[in-house]
Amino acid sequence: QLQLVESGGGLVQPGGSLRLTCVASGFTLDYYAIGWFRQAPGKEREGVLCITSSGGSTNYADSVKGRFTISRDNTKNRVYLQMNSLKPEDTAVYYCAAGGPVADRIIRDQSMCVPMNYDYWGPGTQVTVSS
Repeated sequence: QLQLVESGGGLVQPGGSLRLTCVASGFTLDYYAIGWFRQAPGKEREGVLCITSSGGSTNYADSVKGRFTISRDNTKNRVYLQMNSLKPEDTAVYYCAAGGPVADRIIRDQSMCVPMNYDYWGPGTQVTVSS
């Protein structure tokens, strides 16, 4: 069974840090683009950061540039989202997703993370930034 599971969410004060981990089972992430997305209450799901299967990356959301970084460890079949200098507006459910060649190409050619191009999704992990 193909599965993605996120972990590492929680409650953090403004200015704090969290590292989210996405672990795949049932398939290898080597050939997939990976995206981190988030959805706040009443808002649409938005792309945060995505990384191509080869390791290239894009900062999709201007609001996280300089604060969030994405990395992947294919030997462990997992992807990370390091979040620093967290703000209350970062509060959301965070999802990781795996996409095929179309997702890869859109990251490379358009520097975009588009949810509809991702085939496998985790259940999400809640991140709450509050004092």
